[in-house]
Parts: sequence; C-alpha cells; structure tokens
Amino acid sequence: MTTMQQEQEHELMDEMAMRRALTRIAHEILERNKGVDNCVLAGIRTRGIYLAERIADRIEEIEGVRVPVAEVDISWFRDDRERDGEGPGREYRIDRFIIQERKVVLFDDVLYTGRTVRAAMDAVMASGRPEMIQLAVLVDRGHRELPIRPDYVGKNIPTAKAEEIEVRLKEVDGTDAVVILQR
Repeated sequence: MTTMQQEQEHELMDEMAMRRALTRIAHEILERNKGVDNCVLAGIRTRGIYLAERIADRIEEIEGVRVPVAEVDISWFRDDRERDGEGPGREYRIDRFIIQERKVVLFDDVLYTGRTVRAAMDAVMASGRPEMIQLAVLVDRGHRELPIRPDYVGKNIPTAKAEEIEVRLKEVDGTDAVVILQR
C-alpha cells in the first residue's frame, strides 16, 4: 500500500509584491554603488537571468542608463556533478570584457544552501577578475551550508527543510508569483 503525498501550495508574493521588491533592490544597488558606472548584472541560469534583466529595466527607468547584463551558466562548476577534468569550455565563460575590473551583481531567484551561488562565483572568477561581486536574491529561505550572505534581498522567508520555495516568472512559467510548497 502506498501513501499519497499531498502538496499544499501557498502564495507568498504576487506579481505586484515581486515588482515592488525588484524596484527596491534596483534602488539599493544604485545607492550602494553610487550609480551603476562600472557595474554589470549577472543572472544565474535559469530564473536569475530574467531577474537581472528586470532590474536592468528598472535601473534604466530610474537613471536613464542601461546596465550590461550577462548570463551565468554554473553547470560545470556545481559540486554535485562529475567533471571531465579539462575545465569549463568556452560556452560556460562570461565575456571577460564584461566583468574585468567591474562590480558584478549576481542574481538568483532563491538562496538556500549557498552552493549555487558558490558555483556562480567560481564561474565568474573563471571568466575574469571582477572588482567585487555582490549578491542579489528575490527570496532568502535560510538553511545555509556555506558562509554566503546576500547583499540585496527581495524577501526573507524562513522555511522548514521539507518545504520548497518556487519562484514563477512570466518568461518561464507564464505567471509571476512566489509560492511555498508543503508536503
């Protein structure tokens, strides 16, 4: 006899709450960096890149300046996958010109253990030498396994380990929402 797991879903952020959080993060980035000169936004594939693009749009609305946006593919840098030993191929590298001696603001949708962010920092460092790396996340759910702390947070949502946070974006999922799934 098998037991059926039932998932309960509760919406934590709707489209407007997400918009407000991203607008606040855009203002915080501008304030902390005294503008966006010498900055680049780097989004972790998949949802982080869309958040970085949205922040770039907000900054352009506020400052009238378009910030460069780069996509970070962490596939080769993850610590839960075997590597072939040859190092990351060209497809995993960010254009060196984009990040060299610049402030890189790294974006992810959910910060949990910190392992994805560590892999993303490794990917950035393998592509060049940024002046600094800052971290922006839409949701910080806690439970860190590595000493990583975000510089910009849309919303802190303490969770149990059995719970899951799901960020839904129009670009990928057809709707904007942050939900918590409980089993």
